[in-house]
Amino acid sequence: MSTNRYSDKELEEFKAIIDSKLKEAKEDLVLLKGSLSHKDDHGTDDTGRSFNMMEDGSETLMREEMAQLAARQEKFIKNLENALIRINNKSYGVCRVTGKLINKDRLRLVPHATLSIEAKKAQD
Repeated sequence: MSTNRYSDKELEEFKAIIDSKLKEAKEDLVLLKGSLSHKDDHGTDDTGRSFNMMEDGSETLMREEMAQLAARQEKFIKNLENALIRINNKSYGVCRVTGKLINKDRLRLVPHATLSIEAKKAQD
């Protein structure tokens, strides 16, 4: 393994950022999943059938959007958990394309990044 890595002290800083984001992301996911499973709890017994049909359409659209948000959140959580694995094996912050260290400011904003800005731009 190359010596091209962040120090243990720097890795601790990134670990704290990731732990914090992970906690938030998991709380958000619980809320999203909760709103998905409780969508049927509203009482519409007293509304007319035509209104219910219109509501069902927007309800379905909303549920799909919520499901997409939940799926994105699950992917984000997985990426953060993978970043913690890279911290543990000391490979965190190393660009998987160039092998160079990813800029600290980029990692603070996108702590699960595996590409440096130059590699990301080359990819796009």
